[in-house]
Amino acid sequence: MNSSAQEDFTPPTPGGRVFAQMMRPGLADCAPDGRMRLDAIARWCQDIAYADVADAMLADRAFWILRRTRIRVRRFPIINEPRLVQTFCSGVGKLVAERRTVIGPAEDPDRHDVDTVSLWVHLDPVSRRPSNVTVEELATYTTPASRQRRVSHRLRHRHPAPEACGHLFDWRFRRVDTDMADHVNNAAYWEPVEEELLGAAEFGGTGAADGLDAELEFRDGAQPGPVRYLGAGERLRMIVDPHDGLLATITLTRAGIGAPA
Repeated sequence: MNSSAQEDFTPPTPGGRVFAQMMRPGLADCAPDGRMRLDAIARWCQDIAYADVADAMLADRAFWILRRTRIRVRRFPIINEPRLVQTFCSGVGKLVAERRTVIGPAEDPDRHDVDTVSLWVHLDPVSRRPSNVTVEELATYTTPASRQRRVSHRLRHRHPAPEACGHLFDWRFRRVDTDMADHVNNAAYWEPVEEELLGAAEFGGTGAADGLDAELEFRDGAQPGPVRYLGAGERLRMIVDPHDGLLATITLTRAGIGAPA
């Protein structure tokens, strides 16, 4: 990742809106060893984002699509473990907004077992074309201080052509993976990543995956059907359609963060 990635995990600005919910990983959220999967974490992030805009009565102001998500795990939540999930706006651009979502113990809200940051593109709810973040949304989610942190819509992964990458395995997105935008939901893109992690000795197999730093950039909207999961070097992964059309790029890093004491 480039230097800008090091600035992703910004704290909330004083006086800014922070929306929080208590949640517990369920049976469908967890791997065989009981740790929460990356696709479930991504689903929590999108669910609390929607709950936040609905609570602010702004859900009808825009249709948001995801451009990039980074998930940094110090310690994976485990099944039925109460977790405090907090989300807030950490930066804005003309057509985009950045949202931070953190997961940790309720008794220590400042301890983040999972840090995430996502870049969302603001679309007009009718035309579904990029549109400016509205004055009302800015007033709700930002402060004068947070508006000073401008974010860009540009993607940052450097990658080779798909034909130059190694084929790791085939995958298939299903009709049940689609959402209200009529394309594969963002959380489903993390499923082939989890398929690799669950079987990869270097990531600890089904356990000991703490200290993972993963970032997924959405390149095109996938439709149900076959895709291929490719690898370029040790850390770059790609999801492509049958014609080598690039759908997503993923970086995987053992960050050496370690579990909090």
